[in-house]
Order: sequence, then structure tokens, then C-alpha cells
Amino acid sequence: MRAISCTAPEQLALIDIDRPELKPGWVRVAIRHIGICGTDYHIFEGNFPYFEYPRVIGHELSGVVVDPNGEAFAAGDPVVINPYLNCGHCPACLEGRANCCETLKVIGVHAPGGMAEEIVMPAGNLYKADGLSLRDAAMVEFLAIGAHAIRRTAELKPGSRALVVGSGPIGLGVAFFAKIAGADVTVIDAAPDKIAATRALGFRTFAPADLEGSEFSGIKSTGFDAVFDSTGSIRAMNASLFHIRNGGSYTLVGVIKGDLVFPDSEVHRRELTIRASRNAIRADFEHVMDSIRQGKVPTDKLATHATSMDRVPQDMPVWAHDRTGVIKAIVTV
Repeated sequence: MRAISCTAPEQLALIDIDRPELKPGWVRVAIRHIGICGTDYHIFEGNFPYFEYPRVIGHELSGVVVDPNGEAFAAGDPVVINPYLNCGHCPACLEGRANCCETLKVIGVHAPGGMAEEIVMPAGNLYKADGLSLRDAAMVEFLAIGAHAIRRTAELKPGSRALVVGSGPIGLGVAFFAKIAGADVTVIDAAPDKIAATRALGFRTFAPADLEGSEFSGIKSTGFDAVFDSTGSIRAMNASLFHIRNGGSYTLVGVIKGDLVFPDSEVHRRELTIRASRNAIRADFEHVMDSIRQGKVPTDKLATHATSMDRVPQDMPVWAHDRTGVIKAIVTV
């Protein structure tokens, strides 16, 4: 069957591989659409740690069941695929937080991925996607990361003032689900195309140069109730602490290698709650699917680019080197 492998930095190949073996408790799925993630671009550019080349990439996936293998599915069922493989028995897994399993593997990153014609996955990683287009189903995973960050932030209530720093796909997911939760949302980004796109999606958005101006200062007042970082920038992650009000919360959604440096006196003076948010769990996937069904997420505006499996080796390098205007590129198998 056909698959896309990143064989080395800056090298993609359409290859032929064997169909994966079906194991007890696993289900065979025909892949229909794949979203290209920022991680995929970093892998292509050679900037992702611990990735072993060559490997089939892709983890934002939708498909239809081919062989349910005795599990609670029927052939033809549309599904969203949760790409996180967990052990099921570490303390995090046992308390329902498999998203941060001690031995977590993400397909397409730590294990063979889904940019292929077929994949096999544990039945528990498949969620029925009735009522969604299969294109939209391929966008559920990245949106679920934002939904998870909002669910983790218990302090966020209807009417809360939320600041989202960084408006890439993950940041947009955070912004949409903060809005769905009833928050008043403000966004910061440095890229002109992202600022324009985020404003077009209905969010009040500022560039870093605007942060000393009267408009942002008036909205910020003495600080936001909840701040979310989705930049993956150490400088931004350190600076955003100062946008939080006393008694507020800071949720770190973006991740990067490096050390965060916060002034202890400020953290204590403000009595801040600082937390990380990693990946997503089934409840987040289900919340995203329900929100898309209800028309609360404008998926047509998020799916800005499209390609086919055959053209990925030509198109993905172009987007990797210039992502201007790209929110989400979707591959059709």
C-alpha cells in the first residue's frame, strides 16, 4: 500500500509498504484524510528531537473501518483516530490521564504514522465520527488539544477574560474553545498573516508592538483571568506571566526544549496557578466533534490548503518553508 515516509531531513518519499498486521483488540481502518501538523513540518526540516528516520509520518487522521476484528464497530463506520498509544497501567493512565502516559508514543512521531492507505489501531483509540465530514474529522485531533487546555483550566468561567498567546492551529483551537466556554477572548501573535487570519475568524487580536497601547491596556486592566501560551517560544512563555492578574492562572500549551524562568516573587505575589496541558483525552475529542456538529467551529475557514497523497512530496516542502496563509493543510488519500 502507499505511504509517505520522511526518509531524512528535507526528504519525503511516496513509498510502498506492507499492510499492517491486525492484532487482537485492534481495528483496521482505511485512511481518508490527514492533517499536516506543525510537528510534521519540524520533522521534515530536521528540527524535531528524538525522531528516527526513516518513518511514515502523520497523526491527524480520519478514516473508515475496514475490519472491526470483533470490536464494537462495523465495516464502513467513519472514525476519528486518537494517535496517542499508552501503556494503560501507569499511574497517569489509571487515573484517566492517558494523554500523559509515562511511556506515551504518538504515531507518526515515535511509531509508524498514518499518512498511508491503511492503519491498525487499538479499538479504544477510535471514536465514531457520525455527522462529520471525513475532512472535518481529520481536524478533530489538533482542536482537541485546545479543548483539553480549556478543560484543564478550571478557573475559566463564563465571562472570564482569557488571553491566548500564539494563533497557530493549536492557539486557534484554544481560542475557539475558550469562546465556546463563554470566555471573552483576546489573542496576541507576531506574524501579520496570522493576525489577519485570527481577526477574520472573529477574535480581537494584537501584535506585540500594540501591547503598550491604550486599547490593549484597557482590555488587560490589571491582568487577564487566564492566559494560555501556544507559541513554543521561550521568550513569549516567560513574558506572558506578566499578563496575568493576581489570583489568575497560566496554562502552558506550547512546548519547547529549554528552561522557563519565572521571578518567584511575582508568582507568589500574584498567587498564580501555573499548569501544563498535553495532548487530549477522549472527552476532549468528543467535545470537539459535538462542537463541529453544532457549527461552533468554522472548519471551512481552518482548512486553508489541500493536496493528495501523490502530491505530498511536492507540496509539503513548499508549505514547510513558507507557511504564510496556511492554517491547516489536508491530505486526501
